[in-house]
Parts: sequence; C-alpha cells; structure tokens
Amino acid sequence: MSDTGSFSMEEGLQVTISDDKMNAFLVFKRVESDPKFTARDLEQYLASQGVKSGLQSDAIYLISQRPQDFYFSQNVVAVGKPPAPGKDGYIKQMFGEEEEESRSPVEREDGSVDYKQVTKLANVKAGQLIAERVPAEPGVPGKTVTGEEIPPKDGKEVHFKIGKNVVVNPEKIAMYAAIDGLVTKTDKDKLNVFPVYEVNGDVDYNIGNIDFIGTVVVRGNILTGFRVKASGDIRVTGGIEGAEVESDGSIEVTGGIIGSNKGFVKAGRNVRCSFVQEGNVIAGEDVLVTQSIMHSNVRAGKSVKCLGAKGLIVGGTIQAGERVTARMIGNSMSTATVIEVGVRPELRQELGELRATMRQQSENLDKTAKALSMLDQMAAAGQLSGDKLALRVKLTATKRQTTEDLQQAKERVLEIEKTLEDATTARVDAVHTLWGGTKIVIGRYTRFVKDASQRVTFRFSDGDIAMVPFY
Repeated sequence: MSDTGSFSMEEGLQVTISDDKMNAFLVFKRVESDPKFTARDLEQYLASQGVKSGLQSDAIYLISQRPQDFYFSQNVVAVGKPPAPGKDGYIKQMFGEEEEESRSPVEREDGSVDYKQVTKLANVKAGQLIAERVPAEPGVPGKTVTGEEIPPKDGKEVHFKIGKNVVVNPEKIAMYAAIDGLVTKTDKDKLNVFPVYEVNGDVDYNIGNIDFIGTVVVRGNILTGFRVKASGDIRVTGGIEGAEVESDGSIEVTGGIIGSNKGFVKAGRNVRCSFVQEGNVIAGEDVLVTQSIMHSNVRAGKSVKCLGAKGLIVGGTIQAGERVTARMIGNSMSTATVIEVGVRPELRQELGELRATMRQQSENLDKTAKALSMLDQMAAAGQLSGDKLALRVKLTATKRQTTEDLQQAKERVLEIEKTLEDATTARVDAVHTLWGGTKIVIGRYTRFVKDASQRVTFRFSDGDIAMVPFY
C-alpha cells in the first residue's frame, strides 16, 4: 500500500455490507486529519473487508481525490449484479391458433356477419408437423459484492399437452398428426387431430342424434330436441334451436342460438355465435357474441363479450370468471339483468377436492413416519431382517413421494385462493350504456344499479363495487 500519511484506513473508515450482500457502503469514522490515499489503496482496503465484486470505480476515484466531499454520507462503493431470469419455454402451434384469431367473422355495415371464411377447415395430413416445443432458456447468475454467485431463476419448461391422434418425436420437441383431420385444441390446452364428420343440411329426423369422436360440421341447423356431441369442435353454418350441443373443443355458430329455454350449448373452450335468445350457454373459456344475448343464461370460465353493432345484453344471468364486456347492458324498461364476474365455481370445487386429498396425504405421511421411526429403532438395535429392510426402503420412497405430492397440492391451493381472493381483475364493462335494473355481482359483493350510465366499468375496489369511467 502507498503511504497514506497519518491517516489509517482501519481506524478512519468503516465498510458495511447490506443484508442481501448487494451493496457495500463506505463511511468516514474520523474526519479531523487530511486523509491521503489512492483509488488503488481504497480498492485493496475494500477487498480486505470482503468487498470483491461490483466495485464502483468512478465513486472510488472521486472519494480518493476529494475525501472531504464524502465525510458525512453513506457512500455506495460496490453494487452486486442481480441474476437475470431465464425465458420460459412455449409451444409453437402450426395450425389452428393463428387461424382462430383470423377466423373471427367479418361484420357488414348493417350489423350482419359474413361467415363464409369461417367454414374453411384447416385440415392436416397424417405425418404433418402440427406443433413444436421451444425449450426454456436458463437464467444468468448474479454476483454479490462479496463475490458469491447468486443462482438465477431458470425459465420454466413447457410440455406438450397430448390429446388424441397425435405423436411426439423421441426428443419431445415436435408433434405430428397421426391421422388426416382437423387440429383441435380442447380443455387444458390439449392438442388433438380429429377426423371430420360433415352433415350437408339440418340435424333433424333424417340424421338423428350425433355422438362423434372428432369434429362435426353441420351445413344447416340443429333442430329442437336433437343432440350433437363431439370430442372435437362443432361448427354450424345455420343456427341452433333447443338442442343439446356439447363439444370438448369450441363451438362456432354462423347464425344464432334460439333455445326457447330448452337444451344447452356447452364447449370445453369457446362458443362463438351472432346472437343468443333464451339459450343456455356454457364455455370453459370465452363466449363471443357479435349481436345480442337476450333472456339467456350464459356462463364462461374467462369472459363474455358482446360487442357488435348492437352488442346488447338484456335479461337473464351472465356469469364469467373474469370479465363481461358489452356495448349495452339492460334496456330503457329496466328489464332485470344479472351480471356476475369473479365467480369460478369449478375452482371452488377443485379447492374442496384438493383439501380432502391433502388431509388424506397428511394422514398417510403420519403413518409412514411412525412406521419408519420404528424400523429405524430396530436398525439401531441391529434387529432389521431382510424383509424389514426392503419395507424400510419402500416406505422411504413413499414418504418422499407423498411429501412431494403434498407440496404440489399446497402450491395449487395457494394459487386458487389467490385467484378467488383477487377480485381486482374481475370487471364489467358497458362500452356505451348500462341501464337501471341491472344487478352487478363481483365475487361476494353485489350492487343494484338504479340509473342509466354511459361508458362505465364496474370493478372491485376497497371492499366495494366501484363504478369508474370505461377505458
């Protein structure tokens, strides 16, 4: 070290390192003498105090040049490098997804809809590539000021959700169609290739009920009293009357759903149509309507959107897990209309099932732990026979597996509870007008609307349902 005059760094300076080891500070303890030291001296002193990384050379140089400027402050002399998280992997789909976006029907000026392009089917051939898995990227480690490495959070790997009639290569990075058919996404994002069953006309007494392991295309109407069930998508170029129509994928209707309070339309993913009248509609994800929903019961896991030229919701009950958006809600006659958001009945059910499973797992874990501790005592006394030894190995594996399962269940419970508590994302939007006579329910809270309002959003805020301008 060079001559630092009468100034002793050990006595005159104090180095503190923050609890997270991401910052090092320098403070002058004594300020009476005129300290002289070089930047290199200071760096060597910091190293002797355990500060080895992230040195702030500019600050250190300035402190060595004009120490008196830094007497009465806590000076940052080193800053750690935080770890950079990795990128999550994802599934790149070749068919179905992009087209799903572009397949939303074109609205004409009079509010009717041109559905010609909707009925084009994206068929694939056996052996055709339908999806690729893009691997996650690792994160970049960080470093504390004391030189220790901070492990990064790596990107999450994503796995193919394998449905029917698809094959994945041994490296698990590409998915191919096993048969000729249509690529269809069903609940929980499973990818399938389904054969296509086409009806050229109405589903009536000539055709009868349909139950098909694949995608059904009806080039006509589905009449009252009939049943159409498909494990793929269902596409109808006409309308649906009071029929029972159920799909594990999505249901697309060119015309409307006129249910006359009979039957139902139920999809694992989305339901798209131009209007719903006295219908029962259930969708795992979204219900997308271009004209109106009148006197109907509609339930969607995520959102209900009614946003065409009319975009009208009147009467009935509309429930959505996250959001209901319409141009107009209710009417000038104050027809009773109920809009509920932030309700996910299936999540509450899953929560109940998980809690029951966790109780069972905890009991099993208790029993396993007791049995193991007895075997451990026998082992200590040298009384462990061959079959008892095997049992001990088996029980140890069981204990590890049960502990893992219990941990996963706990994480899922926390995730669901957060979703149920987090009513802050739930909202009801009236893009044009919300009329009196409407009842808004968000989570556990209810608000009755007496007077009409223009362009409003209802959301949960500070323990109440607040009405704010729509944005």
